[in-house]
Amino acid sequence: MAYWLMKSEPDELGIADLAAAPEQAFVWTGVRNYQARNFMRDAMRVGDLVLFWHSSCAEPGVYGLAEVAETCLVDPTQFDPESPYYDPKSTPEAPRWQSVAIRYAKRTAFLSPARLREVPGLEAMTVLKRGNRLSITPVTDDEWTILMEVLG
Repeated sequence: MAYWLMKSEPDELGIADLAAAPEQAFVWTGVRNYQARNFMRDAMRVGDLVLFWHSSCAEPGVYGLAEVAETCLVDPTQFDPESPYYDPKSTPEAPRWQSVAIRYAKRTAFLSPARLREVPGLEAMTVLKRGNRLSITPVTDDEWTILMEVLG
């Protein structure tokens, strides 16, 4: 099992949306960064656990947990000319953007970036590195263990 941090804008898909439909698998669309895409395509597996992070909001940070429910999905937004994630160079025969689906696990206490920086053992966490803007990052086993202790 691997651990991940996935960022989403709460007005697009938030932890409340997942909690409102706990049995539903939500396709993670709109990723247009090759490294983040490669994490989803090559490394994520069903059952992996996810820190659900709200971004581009008044209080960014961890709001809950999810799990990877499906892998090897094609992001449908790449083919939709009306979508802000449309990619005219991508075709159904040769899609450029893959995805996963995630399912709600639970809400957690809110953990802000400032609070995460205070926790010993999380100093090297990718999301806390200066200039990091990836929407999907791996979380090490040690980081996950520490985070689960902090979250209770």
